[in-house]
Amino acid sequence: MSAVTASLSIVMPVLNEAHGVVERLRALAPLRSAGVEVIVADGGSADGTVAAAQPLCDRLVRAPRGRAAQMNAGAAVACGDVLVFLHADTILPDGGPGAILDGMARTGRVWGRFDVAIEGRSKVLPLVGAMMNLRSRATGIATGDQAMFVTRAAFERVGGFPDIALMEDIALSRALKRLGRPLCLRAKVRTSGRRWDQNGALRTILLMWRLRLAFALGAKPDDLARRYGYAPRKSGP
Repeated sequence: MSAVTASLSIVMPVLNEAHGVVERLRALAPLRSAGVEVIVADGGSADGTVAAAQPLCDRLVRAPRGRAAQMNAGAAVACGDVLVFLHADTILPDGGPGAILDGMARTGRVWGRFDVAIEGRSKVLPLVGAMMNLRSRATGIATGDQAMFVTRAAFERVGGFPDIALMEDIALSRALKRLGRPLCLRAKVRTSGRRWDQNGALRTILLMWRLRLAFALGAKPDDLARRYGYAPRKSGP
């Protein structure tokens, strides 16, 4: 795969994002004009997200609620050689697609992520972002806030995201690490710090540390999701 011939697809999972999805997708319009495919994967929005997003993307797919299931559904219909998983509250840096393709072609890495800057009111958020970036480089583990990207071949080889309620990004990183270390791009995506602002920065940091430790020790993702404030979807009738 070379940067000249490779194609790229952005997969954006959404759920009740009508208030911001138009702005986010309009920001991706120049990339679409340059040949980047944009896919929106909706998890059952009830607020007009689908109607707002459909004219502004190349494909809109519906999937069971949950980022893992939604991103897998988007990846399944994507045409690109490289998949970029972009949360609806995250903004790619200028030149992001080119940095991905050039970096992968130069290094031979099959997956990676960007550095992240967290935007919000709390004065500690720049430090939080810096620590996330350092930890990611040290451990080879990426988070969804860092706009993870991966070749289609590698994504399919590891079976995609495990369909779990939380920590799907950590689980995918662990699987991809068996194929090689991530490409850690220093260009920064910008992501919303609204959870830190709403719940308190220190409280959110401590909660995330506890959840990551519990996940590493084998806690069930559904239980962790409830502690994080998500309501896992019910399986079966």
